[in-house]
Amino acid sequence: MKRFYKETSVESAEDGYCVLLDGKPMRTPAKAVLVVPTRALAEAIAAEWRTVPEKADINVAHLALTRLAATGLDRVAGQRARVIEDTAKYGGSDMLCYRAGEPETLARRQLETWQPLLDWASERYGARLAVVEGTAFVPQPADSTARLQAAVAAHGDLALSALYNLTHIAGSLVIALAVAEGRLSAEAAFAAAQLDELYQIERWGDDPIAAKRHEGIRHDIAAAARFLALLEARRLKG
Repeated sequence: MKRFYKETSVESAEDGYCVLLDGKPMRTPAKAVLVVPTRALAEAIAAEWRTVPEKADINVAHLALTRLAATGLDRVAGQRARVIEDTAKYGGSDMLCYRAGEPETLARRQLETWQPLLDWASERYGARLAVVEGTAFVPQPADSTARLQAAVAAHGDLALSALYNLTHIAGSLVIALAVAEGRLSAEAAFAAAQLDELYQIERWGDDPIAAKRHEGIRHDIAAAARFLALLEARRLKG
């Protein structure tokens, strides 16, 4: 579909703010009016549509904030319990808990990057997770996973849309929650999530396919982090 509108704007709605295309409210794929709770997020969504060149095809890949908002309204709201469960289950097998034994330089980097995040989760949520060497699954304390699930459930539908994406992209619920809480920047989250692969690149070099995939991961993490920050109308901590 090519760009069919000339102007974008934002106006107040009963439950927040909606984006207008030529004066008409934008709708989600399920035909609901796209309403978000903060003007900052609505303005950012409007800006996405404003940057689509005239007469150009509308590429949904360039409308990350719009997609996250629409997913929250169309899909999360109708199956909230399932989204919470699918997100929270990563707490039982969080990537940060599985460490390399060697080489020593990788093990040290994992310790220095990942352990502070686990310590933060323990202090913030009372969720202490066990750390093991290797990849063999280790059960986590039931009370810790329950506390992490409660932390996930505390998010609204729109925030859950971004938190779900972040968790799956990063392979870590702790990283996703740290971004949502402003404890971790998007770039730091990318570095933590891709630590092992980035370490291998340092040693052996990159290749075009891996570089393209990493750029996609970086973009998706940044979009989710920005969405959450705009949703809360706050700045992420560095």
